[in-house]
This record gives sequence, structure tokens and C-alpha cells, in this order.
Amino acid sequence: MPTRTVTVGSASGLHARPAALFVQAAAAAPVKVTIQVGEKRAVPANSMLSVLSLGAKKGTEVVLAAEGEGADEALDSLADLLARDLDAEEPANG
Repeated sequence: MPTRTVTVGSASGLHARPAALFVQAAAAAPVKVTIQVGEKRAVPANSMLSVLSLGAKKGTEVVLAAEGEGADEALDSLADLLARDLDAEEPANG
């Protein structure tokens, strides 16, 4: 199963806006993605409550995992998103 280990880059960690952006992106992925912190149980990346329950702060290492066609591309995209400081980026107009 493909995995990616990434360090959370957002100043507020995986809370509020960064968590919402990540969960939206995970929900749009063509495969089921899980996210895990340390030895805690992996949780669905498309669940806001599950992602918030991880308590991931800036600098926390998380492991993303997915299986199936498109898994590598989905993980690369989600890892890139998590590594950025989403708090510092302007929301897209729309």
C-alpha cells in the first residue's frame, strides 16, 4: 500500500481552515485515503471529525495511505497540501 510521511506545515496544524481544505481534497480523491499520527489508529482522511481528533499541530508528522488506481497521485497531492502553510494562503475567490 502506498504511503507518504509528511510534516504538517500550517501554523494552526490540522484545525479549522487547513483541516477543511485537506478533508475536501481527500474526499475528492479517486481512492480512499487514511491519515495517521504516530501509533494512533489510522482514520479516514475525508472525515472532518476524524482528522480533527488527531490533534495534529504544526510540525507533526502524519502518514497518509491509500490503495488502488490513482493512489500515488492522490497521496502526492495531499502530501503537498499538508506541507504548505494553508493559514498563510489567501482563500480562492469563488
